[in-house]
Amino acid sequence: MEDQLKQEVKDFLTTRRARITPAAAGLETQPWSDRRVPGLRREEVARLAGISLEYYIRFERGNLKGASTQILQSLAKALQLSPIEQEHLINLAYRADHPRNLQELEHPKAPLQEIVDAITHNPAWIRNEHMDIVATNQLCAELYTPIFHDLPDRPNTARHCFIGASATDFWVDRDQFSAEFAAKLRLEYARRPSAPGLKELIDELHHKSPVFRENWASADVTSFGSGIKRFKHPTMGERSYNYETFNLNSSPGYVLSIYF
Repeated sequence: MEDQLKQEVKDFLTTRRARITPAAAGLETQPWSDRRVPGLRREEVARLAGISLEYYIRFERGNLKGASTQILQSLAKALQLSPIEQEHLINLAYRADHPRNLQELEHPKAPLQEIVDAITHNPAWIRNEHMDIVATNQLCAELYTPIFHDLPDRPNTARHCFIGASATDFWVDRDQFSAEFAAKLRLEYARRPSAPGLKELIDELHHKSPVFRENWASADVTSFGSGIKRFKHPTMGERSYNYETFNLNSSPGYVLSIYF
């Protein structure tokens, strides 16, 4: 687990550093300057974060142990991290300092099926944070027929998008959601690496989907809140929905999604 965490940290920091140009960081460069790396140099990130080069190199080698909140905030500012990326960095640092005190996904306390059954006019479903479908109302069960048909052993929207037999037809914006699902799973793995079934899901997608491997290598992270999803259903035709998500306070880690 420690080696894997170090690789996650290394991948995240190096990819964030590579995407920032000197100009975007407010640094002057000479027109004849021979820059051999994309984005910022390590010494430039260290200077922007107000830390020593040796300290930053330690981070980029995967060791975040002992990094203070102030240092993490300075590093996030230097790397121009988004709020969700800052959360990811904090999760990685927490894992480095508390390897045996990680968040687990609790058993749901709310009556999940009763919640979605109470929503009768719109498709609604409940998932855990790594996209397993745990409850649907009747309208969503009909909409998700291709997912349940392709993956009866583990219906999961991310899993279907990458390896479902009908995924190419069903997910109208498959490329977009492939990238977003991989980024969401990376975020969740930093938060709850020992959540039941999460590592197995990531390993399966690594093994079976070249697209997942490509998306995972980007080290991007994201979270779902609201947006638009388009599906091409074999009997219902093309459907476009806005969606909103709601965390279930009585069951942390479980999310209600409603399409409208």
